[in-house]
Amino acid sequence: MQTPPDSCGGASDEALLTRFAAGDAAAAQALTERLTPRVYRHALRLLGGDGAEAEDVAQDAMLRLWRAASGWRPGEARVTTWLYRVVANLCFDRHRKARMVALGDIDEPCDTRAGAVPRIVARQRADALQAALDALPARQRQAVVLRHIEGLGNPEIARVMDISVEAVESLTARGRKALGVALAGRRAELGFEDD
Repeated sequence: MQTPPDSCGGASDEALLTRFAAGDAAAAQALTERLTPRVYRHALRLLGGDGAEAEDVAQDAMLRLWRAASGWRPGEARVTTWLYRVVANLCFDRHRKARMVALGDIDEPCDTRAGAVPRIVARQRADALQAALDALPARQRQAVVLRHIEGLGNPEIARVMDISVEAVESLTARGRKALGVALAGRRAELGFEDD
């Protein structure tokens, strides 16, 4: 028996995954709609803003989740914790392969759409943040993204990264400090005037 889609909204991710494993297509649809945007955004940050690569990673991560559904053991880990770890591993694999292939630097295509000044400033700020994130060591970047962009707490980040809470605190503190240093000289350029 399938549950109507409107009854899935309040169910936990773990409950929806269990229902999917039992054949509930509506649960799969609800979980897909809930998690895919989060998985995509996380991959996008870890991949330096490459949307096409992030889409591939998000699809691959969700497929892995569906394959793991039948063996899912409730209570061991949160679905999002498991997914963030899968996404990070997939992104790190892509980074390693890209370094091995050494295709060289390819400029991003220019956005030819005309936009208003606030949109340009927002894009410059996002680009500056992404460039500063990209300059961080991979583990610091992952910890900062999970904490300050994805909004996870330190204990969950520790589970995602398979490290201690103290290590998470250290990575995020060093990452924040490095971001502050990298962006400090660009405050006026990015429209952050001191009052």
